[in-house]
Amino acid sequence: MSSMLSDLNPEQLEAVTLPHQSALVLAGAGSGKTRVLTTRIAHLIQSGQASPHGVLAVTFTNKAAKEMLVRISSMLPINTRGMWIGTFHGLCNRLLRAHYHDAGLPQAFQILDSADQLALIKRILKGLGADEEKFAPRQVQWFINNAKEEGMRAAEVEAYDDFTRKMVEFYLPYEQQCNKEGVADFAELLLRSYELLVRNEIIREHYRSRFIHILVDEFQDTSRLQYKWLRLLAGSRTAVFAVGDDDQSIYAFRGANTGNMKEFERDFHISKIIKLEQNYRSHGNILSAANTLIRNNSGRLGKNLWTSEGHGELIRVYNALTDLDEAAFVVEEVKSLHSEGIALSQIALLYRSNAQSRVLEHALFNAALAYRVYGGMRFFERQEIKHALAYLRLIANPNDDGALLRIVNFPARGIGTRSLEQIQDDASRQGASLWSAMLERCGRLAPPPANTLPGASSGAGRTTSEQTKKGVGGFIALIEFMRHGCEKLPLPEVVEHVVEHSGLAAHYRAEREGADRLENLNELVNAAASFVHEAEDGSLAAFLSHASLEAGEHQAGEGRDALQLMTVHSAKGLEFHSVFLSGLEEGLFPHDNSRNETGGLEEERRLMYVAVTRARRRLYLSFSQSRMLHGQTRYNIPSRFLQEIPENLLKWLKPQQKGSTRSAEAWNSPFDRSPGQMAGSMQGTAPAATQNATSSRWRIGQNVIHPKFGAGVILSCEGRGADARVEVRFNRAGTKWLLLEYAKLTPA
Repeated sequence: MSSMLSDLNPEQLEAVTLPHQSALVLAGAGSGKTRVLTTRIAHLIQSGQASPHGVLAVTFTNKAAKEMLVRISSMLPINTRGMWIGTFHGLCNRLLRAHYHDAGLPQAFQILDSADQLALIKRILKGLGADEEKFAPRQVQWFINNAKEEGMRAAEVEAYDDFTRKMVEFYLPYEQQCNKEGVADFAELLLRSYELLVRNEIIREHYRSRFIHILVDEFQDTSRLQYKWLRLLAGSRTAVFAVGDDDQSIYAFRGANTGNMKEFERDFHISKIIKLEQNYRSHGNILSAANTLIRNNSGRLGKNLWTSEGHGELIRVYNALTDLDEAAFVVEEVKSLHSEGIALSQIALLYRSNAQSRVLEHALFNAALAYRVYGGMRFFERQEIKHALAYLRLIANPNDDGALLRIVNFPARGIGTRSLEQIQDDASRQGASLWSAMLERCGRLAPPPANTLPGASSGAGRTTSEQTKKGVGGFIALIEFMRHGCEKLPLPEVVEHVVEHSGLAAHYRAEREGADRLENLNELVNAAASFVHEAEDGSLAAFLSHASLEAGEHQAGEGRDALQLMTVHSAKGLEFHSVFLSGLEEGLFPHDNSRNETGGLEEERRLMYVAVTRARRRLYLSFSQSRMLHGQTRYNIPSRFLQEIPENLLKWLKPQQKGSTRSAEAWNSPFDRSPGQMAGSMQGTAPAATQNATSSRWRIGQNVIHPKFGAGVILSCEGRGADARVEVRFNRAGTKWLLLEYAKLTPA
């Protein structure tokens, strides 16, 4: 036992050897919480305070559960196979398997994954004759899962409006069908096991007497129902050992509730919080930046990370003119770090939004640097991008069978499997393409001109009617309509036209979690604009070839030492020698959406805290004065998070000078600490387009007054003459775009 405890610091030792009582361990980033949890379990078993079967440990990922079991096995000569260590869903499944009859389930009940659940919902909607355009299956799926995670059955959901009443009408037959088929979705596992414990006192008391020690990892990420489930399992003799960090709670969108930590203190009469503040990952300057940043959040339990490793290097900050310049800077710095002997796999590129990866990926591809998108797919491999490219491929070449098969019924337009099989048989018999077989089946050797399609109207904004969008005939009409509409458009507008008129944009707008996919589709427009600017041949065919080449490079580079690209959410729990965090601009990080959500800005700051604490030795922060958005240039002001980091911790970089051996050189910060002045001082180095965008009377960062909206600051400027407009963040009215010709703005 002494060897097991010998390398623990005083706070870790206190947590591991705590007497039989409930405790809250506030474990900062890199403070060794996994070690504390596993050593605590091993200590309880080795000292005889608990048997292996008297311990329940809950983690949030299967990977973490497996790692915990491996570590315990290395500490103790025991068989860990029967121990209850796993995720909430895994443990609930185990409980329901043991008590399936009491839970009202068949012995061999099956679990529906997300795709299976969505397929069942689609069948139910079709059976009810529901309009999938109005009630998207994924939205219904989200509603059902959200209700279950709140602990509510269909009969318990309070419907205050027609839309919610309609959703409940879908939830009820879904619930009945699941019971009929004897299946359970992921949300059902937790809800049904909770209901089982609530109503069955014998089973509840059995597990309360068995599990005298319950340990919970990542406690800050528990939902309301998960916490209620834990409370049911904890009897009067149970000691609950909760480990978490309220400063790293970044999953509110998944139902995580940081308030559970406060409730846990009250409900379990926690007299003392043990704080693990010694960090074993990062150098001092990185930790000082993180500590200062997170202090701007209110209601924290409070801790201050420190290290014995020394201050280390200053945090490097790069002020880029454009997003392309930012990407070029990252590439050059990565090359420099790699030449110093740092493996590419120990370098991470983090970003707030998935769509940001496209510009970075393009720069890395051109520089022949191997990279891997962690926890996701490369830009050109993402589902929504492949759908959009398939529509573009079919417009460029109607005989592309692969493209046609991908999108012939996506979004859904009533083309069944049987119809498609018949068309494939026709094509095989005729030795023709699927498109030709479709035309013949519809009795048309050639489609009519797009401007004569039913429901089409004249003008650039024309659209097809609902009738033309359904079935095989509707699909042919839609493709021809888009082909005709794209004939004289430049490439970026071709992409934008297809994304909108294909129905992809509307499909993802209707999805509860479709915002990221919409951002990626918008970024595809930017990709087309950049391609036209860089390539000699700016045609659609050339762009499609370019996209295929970038996607194909991924397979060729499998297994190599590769740079790690990921969103900040995906980076939680990971660490790297060097970290680049790009896109530190207002509206991007913190994200625009955070302004409209209660506690949104504080969650964004916690996300920034997570990003900063991923770096062990070197941290780069960068932002861009202008960035492509929806195919147009948007002008930005730096993120407020940059200003919340003390100036003495930062080393500002400027572009490479002739003769320099490094990609960037140090210089003094061009900014003071005032948000308005900080943005305004950028004006001297902004691109010429900024100066031409509006009258010289207005500039980014300028304080203004509006007769209706009051005081505000200019965030962006674009357009000329009568089209000139500005984006203003008002103190009371939020952010608005205003045409200068009519806005009646006055300088503050």
